[in-house]
Amino acid sequence: MGELSWNSWTLREKVGQLFVFGFHGYEPTEQITSLIETYGIGGTIYFGRNVQNARQVHQLSSSLKDIASRAGRPNVLVAIDQEGGMVARIVDGVTLMPGNMALGATGSAEGAGETARVCGEELRLLGVTMNYAPCLDVNNNPDNPVINVRSYGDRPQLVGELGKAALLGYQASKVAATVKHFPGHGDTSVDSHHALPVLPHSRERLDAIELAPFRAAIEAGTAAIMTAHVCLPALDPSGKPSTLSQPVLTGLLREELGYTGVIVTDCLEMDAIDQYYGPEKGAVLALQAGADMVLVCHTYEKQVAALEAVVAAVESGELTEARIDESLTRVMQLKQDYEVDAALGSWEEVESAIGTAANKAVARQWSEASATLVKNEGALLPLRREGRTLVLWPDIKPVSVADEMLSGDGTLGDYLAVRLDQVEERSMNGTDPLADLESFEHIVVVTYDATKHPIEADIARQVIAKAGDRTVAVSVRNPLDLNVYPNAKAFLAVYECRPLALESAAKVLTGELKPTGSLPLELSAQYPFGWNVTL
Repeated sequence: MGELSWNSWTLREKVGQLFVFGFHGYEPTEQITSLIETYGIGGTIYFGRNVQNARQVHQLSSSLKDIASRAGRPNVLVAIDQEGGMVARIVDGVTLMPGNMALGATGSAEGAGETARVCGEELRLLGVTMNYAPCLDVNNNPDNPVINVRSYGDRPQLVGELGKAALLGYQASKVAATVKHFPGHGDTSVDSHHALPVLPHSRERLDAIELAPFRAAIEAGTAAIMTAHVCLPALDPSGKPSTLSQPVLTGLLREELGYTGVIVTDCLEMDAIDQYYGPEKGAVLALQAGADMVLVCHTYEKQVAALEAVVAAVESGELTEARIDESLTRVMQLKQDYEVDAALGSWEEVESAIGTAANKAVARQWSEASATLVKNEGALLPLRREGRTLVLWPDIKPVSVADEMLSGDGTLGDYLAVRLDQVEERSMNGTDPLADLESFEHIVVVTYDATKHPIEADIARQVIAKAGDRTVAVSVRNPLDLNVYPNAKAFLAVYECRPLALESAAKVLTGELKPTGSLPLELSAQYPFGWNVTL
């Protein structure tokens, strides 16, 4: 993949390398095959709709390589959002690592780096060469509907330190890290999947909070940076979102911050772009602004239209071919740096190297280190083994459009049942979940996001009002739940609803594990950043 190897390419072939397209299916579809063969697109992205298990992903990546090779096209970058925790596309057959906020609760750059390195090694074995992670958004808005536990916390220094460690971990595994969402999506109360958020802060405030982690990532040599569909009037008063803003991408990111790597857009089918500009116009504006790779995740017709719109923009003079060549050079250099042409091993070789006992031990170590005990008034914990325990579990679906996934591998009650003599579990949605509370010595009320789900808030408050002296609240995602039911006498946060986190919670509740995590964000003046108590 020499530097001058694309000199003979047509304009359409050059433009094709600047696009990353998604598709629907567990095998290459006619549409993604056609996009590779016809345009030589630069990359593709896997979502949950493309993933059954590790073996199938390995086969899918192999098939995409074969398609590109037979067509005489450069191999595609295979991208994914494998952030860990609640946002992970591959779950079955790999080692699923704790998510960012759980790692933030450990306060450990070592943990962030080690978990990223192991995750990257497994992704690379499956043919994934680019991870759209880690999130460097500083989550300092309690009403943020899209970042929340995807952030390491609400302090720029913590986010920067752990984010730097994570990106270096991925890149040590030959997976291109993509820090996101520049210049910051943490202090928004609007989800850019649905609308166009505006961040009205001054440049001084942006420098102090939002931009600080990205400066650290640039200094560390991040392979790529993903843009946010967020308006920042202090940086660009035109009203354009950062993804389409020349003052943000070229003026700030390139010229002022000195970033020389690949800039990739967030998906142009998100409503913040689709409703206001459309992917066709959005793609042209993004490249004009300074982006190098344009992400269009879902709709074949919009993908082709966006690519052809860029070709037409060059032919009309709206975009220069020099601008295309500049981005093409970066994309091809990234492909060379991360060896996308390297062959995949056989499945037999790969299978023995993923989901290993050693890798699982890494995940368990850092999951356990994240468990944060915030309150234990009246010494409610640890639970007595002989006591009768009721677990109230939220039977809800995540509302986040980030494709968060609830665990399908058991509930907290299941993990408690192997440690306590008598455990009964009830769904909050069941018939009369609060019946006969007086017959239980311990009540464990579990919430996923009581700030967003009224049934969780309502049940938790009722239980605490009726049996607060016997009730322990456990947050399995959003630690801000404590503000919804502040009268809880005991409160444990584990930041995610994944098997390891649930097991860690059960260990703390029963005294098997001493909780060492601390709050990576301020819950209130009473429970500030860094707060914890211990057993």
